[in-house]
Parts: sequence; structure tokens; C-alpha cells
Amino acid sequence: MDKTSPALVKFEGVTKKFGNVTALEKNSFEVAKGEFVFITGPSGSGKTTILKLILGEIIPSAGVIHVDGVNVGLLKPDDLPLFRQKIGTVFQDFKILNERTVRENVEVALAVIGLPTDSWEDRVKNVLKLVGLTGQIDLFPSQLSGGELQRVSLARALVVNPKILLADEPTGNLDWDTSDEIMDLFEKINKEGKTIIMATHNKEIVKKLKKRIIHIENGKIE
Repeated sequence: MDKTSPALVKFEGVTKKFGNVTALEKNSFEVAKGEFVFITGPSGSGKTTILKLILGEIIPSAGVIHVDGVNVGLLKPDDLPLFRQKIGTVFQDFKILNERTVRENVEVALAVIGLPTDSWEDRVKNVLKLVGLTGQIDLFPSQLSGGELQRVSLARALVVNPKILLADEPTGNLDWDTSDEIMDLFEKINKEGKTIIMATHNKEIVKKLKKRIIHIENGKIE
């Protein structure tokens, strides 16, 4: 990690238990602003749990998590919507609304944060241009390929201009060539200054991009 950059995400001795099951145990790490970090490990090792902790979906059983200077464990439910505006999320299963067009799917994110509708058009067009979907703006999800659906998901995450982009197995449902294109897009976004934390078990992607790796086995960082 670049020690000259302040930590945007910081885990200090974080443990997370679900009943009698320990998903994470006494883990500490930092992610600097502008970094691209892979979280790797086998299924069930704790990768998704880390992302949910950063997002404030769950709180640690022990330890402290700071995201952009905020102690996530101390956030009240009413604070979470504003806090989550700092974070964009991209998932393996896209989470696209089938009854809405590409444009409308991206606009949903702007509606959630309460942005005035008169500023939507430029934001949506700019982000769809970035992900290469300008020509598909009025199509429905059923008319798109898997790679295009993931680009919609990425556009929706980026349109609110988050400080951090979390990606959970974003290439899990894609073939290799499409995965390669999506990863090139993530790298382009990172080079423009966006901090990216990506959970993946795709060793080929990790090998190709040569980013910092946080590897987890049985809930512990190795």
C-alpha cells in the first residue's frame, strides 16, 4: 500500500460471528484512496462478509472498521443511507430491474440518493458512455448480453460518484472474453481515481491485473 495516502478503509482486529460460526477472526488491513485491491480465497472464506461489513449491512462482533473516517459500527440506521452514498456496489448476479430500461435502471440510483431530476440526464449519459452502453440506453435487460448487464450494474454503481467501488465476484456469471472486457473497464475506472475492492476467486483475473491481494482462508487473512 502507498503509505503516503490516507487509509480510506481500515479494519482493526475485526471479528464477525454468526451465532456459533466465526466468519472472520481478528483481521486487520488498510486500503488507501485510489487503490485497487483483490480479496481472494475459497468459497465461504469470508470475502463477502468483508464487503458487507464495509457497506454497514452487518456490524463487527469485535474490532473497529473505519470507512472514509467513519466508524461503521457506530452508525445508526438513519445514518446508513447517507453513508452508503460513498459506496458503489457491483454483484455477480447484476441485480438489474427487468421491467426497466438501461436508462431507468441507472436512474434508480439517483432517485435513491434524492438527486434533483433535472441533473439526471447528463449524469446517466456520461456514465453509460464510460461503460460503453450509449447505444443501448433505451433497451430492456432481456435485450442485453451478460456482459452488457454487468456494464449496466457498473454504471448504476458509478452514477452517484462514490468514493469506493465494491465488487463481489463481478465476473462470476461471465465467459472469459467478457470477463476480460469487464476487468479492463474496472482498471480504467481505477486509473481515473476510483478506489476498488473486489472479491473474487478467479485466479486468471488476479494474475493478469497484478494488484494487491488480501487472501483469506477460514476467516483469517494470510
